[in-house]
Amino acid sequence: METEGATAPQLAALADTDINWDRLDKARFHIIGAILFTVQSALIHPTAVGKTRMQVAGSRLSQITGFSVFRHIIRSDGIPGLFRGFGTSAVGSLPGRVLALTSLEVSKDMMLKYTHGLNMPEATRAAVANGFAGMVSNLVSCVYFVPLDVICQRLMVQGIPGTKPCTGPFDVTRKVLKAEGVRGMYRGFGLTVVTQSPAQALWWGAYGAAQHIIWRNLGYGDNTDKKPSHMEMVAVQATAGLAAGACSSVITTPIDTVKTRLQVWWCV
Repeated sequence: METEGATAPQLAALADTDINWDRLDKARFHIIGAILFTVQSALIHPTAVGKTRMQVAGSRLSQITGFSVFRHIIRSDGIPGLFRGFGTSAVGSLPGRVLALTSLEVSKDMMLKYTHGLNMPEATRAAVANGFAGMVSNLVSCVYFVPLDVICQRLMVQGIPGTKPCTGPFDVTRKVLKAEGVRGMYRGFGLTVVTQSPAQALWWGAYGAAQHIIWRNLGYGDNTDKKPSHMEMVAVQATAGLAAGACSSVITTPIDTVKTRLQVWWCV
């Protein structure tokens, strides 16, 4: 859907599928977002534990398949082994999520207003606004999330032969500060910023563009009387998220391996 030649009703119909910062109930947005993020984290945390252990240099787990890693963790540590570091990640991430979501929505709203009226397709405008917001959000939140990530990564590798034992997040923090100082808490910060910012820009840009393309193909740009149902909105957002994830994973996966090895070297 292009801005040039598009009627006001057409653009208004597309706008009904977007909820911008000035239309948000901020309290509900952060509360519901925190709950959903915690549920999502619980579902994918075992995968993160397995992936992190596979990425540790010198670990025998780095030479076997992901399924075998899960079997090894369950056999040696039981089900709780799949959730090492989850409590720290879930609780510690809450302030960071507020920071990330606020900076994301505010910067996206600013870019949407800045590009309003420019002669560009709506999908391109959405991609630019979302991509810019993703990059800004990542830059802001890295200051908080990198130290948390260092702690969680080191908790996840507990149990691997040769690792230094830590009893919890505060013990990890104390030992890192003692061994490396504050710089140790920001190990991998530069690599994270340089790589994750473009990756986040790509993810959010692809997500925003995919949503507009899907809505347009479903006919929501042509009829203002047609309103999407909740199920349609969930389906469209999920599909757009899958497309965005496929695009960004090409960048993030190789770099994530390097970052993990930087952040856990002290443990092995």
